[in-house]
Amino acid sequence: MYLLDEIDAILLAGPRSNHAQKGGSTMLKEVTKSFALMGAFTLLLSSLALAEPISIKFSHVVAVDTPKGLAAEFFKKRAEELTKGKVKVEVYPNSQLYKDKEEMEALQLGAVQMLAPSLAKFGPLGVKDFELFDLPYIFNDDNDLHKVTTGPVGQKLLAKLEPKGIKGLAFWDNGFKSFSAHTPIKTPDDLKGKKLRIQSSKVLEEQMRVIKAIPQVMPFSEVYQALQTGVVDGTENPISNFYTQKMHEVQQHLTLTNHGYLGYAVIVNKPFWDGLPADIRTQLETAMKEATEYANKIANEMNQKDLASVKASGKTVVYTPTPEERAAFKAAMVPVHEKMADRIGKETIESVYQAVNFKK
Repeated sequence: MYLLDEIDAILLAGPRSNHAQKGGSTMLKEVTKSFALMGAFTLLLSSLALAEPISIKFSHVVAVDTPKGLAAEFFKKRAEELTKGKVKVEVYPNSQLYKDKEEMEALQLGAVQMLAPSLAKFGPLGVKDFELFDLPYIFNDDNDLHKVTTGPVGQKLLAKLEPKGIKGLAFWDNGFKSFSAHTPIKTPDDLKGKKLRIQSSKVLEEQMRVIKAIPQVMPFSEVYQALQTGVVDGTENPISNFYTQKMHEVQQHLTLTNHGYLGYAVIVNKPFWDGLPADIRTQLETAMKEATEYANKIANEMNQKDLASVKASGKTVVYTPTPEERAAFKAAMVPVHEKMADRIGKETIESVYQAVNFKK
């Protein structure tokens, strides 16, 4: 206020004597100098503010030592290295911030910037095409799978998220799911009447119904206790999830049906992503590419390692179906494809069939 008062006094005084004008000139120089200093100080504060790292909160619902958990930590490391500290990635595993049903809304609201939800989560969001990944036996192995996730079909799927305010960056593998229960599982009939936990997915509900099991939708973080207390009889999981969540402690039987795929899409809040400086975005894309290669490499390795650990624990009997038994499971479950075609989209399913040369 002092500086502004001085300016007003000088401007209002009007014409002066030479002596007065010299004094006024000196005062104006002082005022100008003061404003210059203030401007420089403001610019310095702005520069410091701009130097603050960009924060990315990356939330997920599984343990750190799972393929997704490790890949998230790998992405954090590479993102911070490649941006030279301009980006800080905060990873929150094990539903520390949000549970399954909460995290998607949190992303859309901007409460977190990055997630890696299972692909089943996009159906309830309104992008039902993603439910094709829940179709039983649609992929024979990893080679079939990657023809879709790394090819044109996968990119087309990710693009369908953008109207929801979500940018899809990559697909990360977890693995193929197997059935577990308190009792032996050798045929589809062995699951008849069993309450089996599933993610929220209409396709998975129908999958359980065609084998006459009872689907039970439940957050992932609650599954161990539900198995322990008998609220549910069994579940389906990749081996890494089964082992790291200690389900082998509360499930006596595991049958390696490999009937379905569990994977993730790494997604970001689209307005946040679009608002990043172009060079930062490019560096993060590089970090994500590297993290994706790492995630998919370790997923298979970890599933094999964790399977050995389940067997070594002696708490769960692990059974490998014969080719005939596997064929019986496939024959019982493949009709789900046709039942769900109108929901997922016949064209979408057909594009996968063509990519993987699917045979019933």
